[in-house]
Amino acid sequence: MTTLVFGHKAPDTDSTGSPLIWAWYLSQRGQSAEARLLGEPNTEAKFVAERWGFELPQIIDDVEEGQKVVIVDTNNPAELPASINKADITAIIDHHKLFGGLETKGPIDITIKPLACTATIMHDLMGHVATEMPEGIKGLMLSCILSDTLEFRSPTTTPADQALAERLAADLGLDVSDYAAEMFAAKSDVSAFSEAELLRMDSKETTVEGKKLRVSVLETTSPDQVLSRKAALLEAMPKVAAEDGADEVLLFVVDILAEQATMLIPNDTVKTIAEKSFDATVEGDSVVLPGVMSRKKQIIPVLKV
Repeated sequence: MTTLVFGHKAPDTDSTGSPLIWAWYLSQRGQSAEARLLGEPNTEAKFVAERWGFELPQIIDDVEEGQKVVIVDTNNPAELPASINKADITAIIDHHKLFGGLETKGPIDITIKPLACTATIMHDLMGHVATEMPEGIKGLMLSCILSDTLEFRSPTTTPADQALAERLAADLGLDVSDYAAEMFAAKSDVSAFSEAELLRMDSKETTVEGKKLRVSVLETTSPDQVLSRKAALLEAMPKVAAEDGADEVLLFVVDILAEQATMLIPNDTVKTIAEKSFDATVEGDSVVLPGVMSRKKQIIPVLKV
């Protein structure tokens, strides 16, 4: 049976590139494997796939019972297909906290490391096979690392992530900053998306003190493109929350170059969350949070309601 490799819903560059990388690796080891996506990837992920000569993997809504799968870049059941516990999960490769709730048919390989990017972990797991990576796979791996670390600006960045990215860029004859700028420019073009799509594009569900929150992040080098639509986004936030069964949507517009986030404040509940979580004083419908870059390290862990 072919093993399907996929990441989380609302796929970013890591959850688009890492399934392609690991499917290649499994194929090198003689296993039949194919990458899949659990939703439409963002503009940066699409740019990266095209840049390195890959067709975007097929999007799937669910998995069949007994289907062999490898889960990458998440271990959160809320970010996976509804029938995931009926599948035959053979491995998990991730860099997020352990959520719990997944069930397997037997012992499996689980690798969760405190690195900035799933692709960095994969490189370690590949061993000598990593030396066989073709240019396209190296390009995907470099792209995943630069995306997840925001070109080493994110506090999640480790020396291992940066060293590997710099080595891959050298192998590919690329200037890290120039290539990262191309990626971020692609990510920053959100003109084709509705407000609801922007709120769901890069979002994760979490529960804090009994409140279900959709935590959305838009990373950009052109924050004005997003903030010029602030009124429409503020209006859409409660509608998206109601449609998705969440109590609130939290939106953070991360300015990659200024290294700060602007959090939109649609109501008094979100205002309270912002003030309690970030020790901020909120006046009006938004608040700037200096130094806040990482949802995984600086946003979700500190949320208070």
